[in-house]
This record gives sequence, C-alpha cells and structure tokens, in this order.
Amino acid sequence: MRLLLALVGLATGFVVPTFAQDTVDPKTAQQIHALAAKFNEEFKKQDPAALAALYTEDAVWDTYHGKFRGRQQIEKNFADWDFKRWKMHNWVTTISRVTRVGNEVRATGNWYTDLDGGYDKGHCTWILVREGDTWKIRRETMSAERWPTGINI
Repeated sequence: MRLLLALVGLATGFVVPTFAQDTVDPKTAQQIHALAAKFNEEFKKQDPAALAALYTEDAVWDTYHGKFRGRQQIEKNFADWDFKRWKMHNWVTTISRVTRVGNEVRATGNWYTDLDGGYDKGHCTWILVREGDTWKIRRETMSAERWPTGINI
C-alpha cells in the first residue's frame, strides 16, 4: 500500500507542473475572457458586423455546418444563417481554459444558444492572435452536441 501511495505521489509530481506550464499570465486570460463577453454581447445585439470584427481578416471559422473563410464570409454567415434562418439568440460562450501556443493563445470552452423551437450547444476552440492592443480570433472550431450528423444545408 505504501508503495502504491509513493508511486501515485511521484506521478502527481510530474503531472501537475506540466499543466501549470500551459497557463497564460492572468492579464492575458482576463483579456480573453473579456473577448468572450464582448462576443456574447454583440451576438445578443444580433450585430453581424461587430461579431465579424472580432475575427482577423483571414480568419477561418470551422463549424459543424461548414467552413467559412475571411471576415466578410463570417459576417455573412452570422447575418444569413445564425440570425435570419435559425433565429439564434441568447448566445453564451464560456471559456474554460486559456493556454499559450507559441505566439498564439488557444482558448477552449463551451457555447450555448436558444433557437426558435429549441436550443443548440457544443464545444469551441479559438486560436487568437494579437492585432495591436487587441486579441482577435484567427481560427474558431466548433462542434455541436445536438446537431445531427450528415445534415445538408
């Protein structure tokens, strides 16, 4: 039993520092959480241009219903699909982990939205880069828990 406890303690000693190295400084984490709050706010206003402005000009948005390239295409998707077709509202993105990857930051979390007649939710990952004093989304990958597979839109 003592040997087992010693091995568990030794293994924990190696694992904990590895996770600690993945965190960003508190200021950066706060900025990323503020970006998620801004995203939620602009979505609730149903402002596709303001939402698209949170992405880089060459951003890629890889969703469960398609891949959209560039700020202009992302804005069009918000306007035509999210707001007009699916009538999404009450969007909430919650970031649970922020890590540094080279010069970029990766934020992972969950999202939820109400739809006419229901809701949708899933997981998201943002790859973020600095543009001046602001973090922008360079790539977003989304999955959905409720979206049926193989659907054609």
